[in-house]
Amino acid sequence: MKVTPSCVVALTWTLKDTLGTTLDELQDPIEFLVGGADLLDQIELALQGHVAGDEMELHLEPEHAFGDYDEQLLFLEPRNAFPAELEAGMAFEGLPVGCSPHAPRKQLFFVSEIYPEHVVMDGNHPLAGIALRIDLNIHHVREASAEEIGRGTLGAGFFKLDL
Repeated sequence: MKVTPSCVVALTWTLKDTLGTTLDELQDPIEFLVGGADLLDQIELALQGHVAGDEMELHLEPEHAFGDYDEQLLFLEPRNAFPAELEAGMAFEGLPVGCSPHAPRKQLFFVSEIYPEHVVMDGNHPLAGIALRIDLNIHHVREASAEEIGRGTLGAGFFKLDL
């Protein structure tokens, strides 16, 4: 079966930046809904017409991947507004009470830096502003069920962080 809209494709990949540094490697195939919310548009477009066993190399500029880095999504917030157990990389849906009222409410924020009195919160995707090279392997393709199409996702949201 060829990859078409509203099908399910099982992929593995190696994700690198333009310097060749490996950012992520998926060795066990994960299923994604093509035509849903699981994959970036450019990846879906590149997959069209391919079959199980195909391999491809993609180069995505930031505007076709996770967007340009937006400094307006950086917020310096009081440390005491966050839990005692806080680590860089932790994610929060919206900022806690006591933080900037101008921050988008339905934004996923990541802890960027932690200082004794402040925390830097970043609303950008961790890969924003980075051009990517993706080596994709298609392991299998199948028709999506009506339920999967209705949900619009298989829940494997690596490529999108929608709330």
